[in-house]
Amino acid sequence: MSPLGRTATGSPLTEECPCGSGRRYAMCCHRLHRGGALAETPEELMRSRYAAYALGDWDYIFRTWHPGTRPDDLGVAAPDSRLTWTGLEIEGSGLDDDTHGWVAFRASYKAPSGDGVLAEHSRFEVRAGRWLYVDGEIASQ
Repeated sequence: MSPLGRTATGSPLTEECPCGSGRRYAMCCHRLHRGGALAETPEELMRSRYAAYALGDWDYIFRTWHPGTRPDDLGVAAPDSRLTWTGLEIEGSGLDDDTHGWVAFRASYKAPSGDGVLAEHSRFEVRAGRWLYVDGEIASQ
């Protein structure tokens, strides 16, 4: 099991992408995770980061986190390894200008203590021509 949790299905290349796009993983976030493409919008980056958390792709999380806000020890930011990510709902997204954007989302999960939801309003910034996650404010439940 990955240190970042797992999806309910494991999502190999031929299965639906964990990001909730409805496309197969191979045709969706896999191309971003493997470096074959860059996210074109904050929402696409958010979806790909969710899929990376669900699949345990810590390298992708590191590469897409703004260096000014990324923890020195990424293990500190890792969710409980017993989590199973079960769904992503984008509540809204937008651009503040050409280089700053946001995404509001709810990510559902199963944990030994029960089901839960992480709700966050995330900020993104373009740096060196690519979108990066800057930070997020956890929404009250």
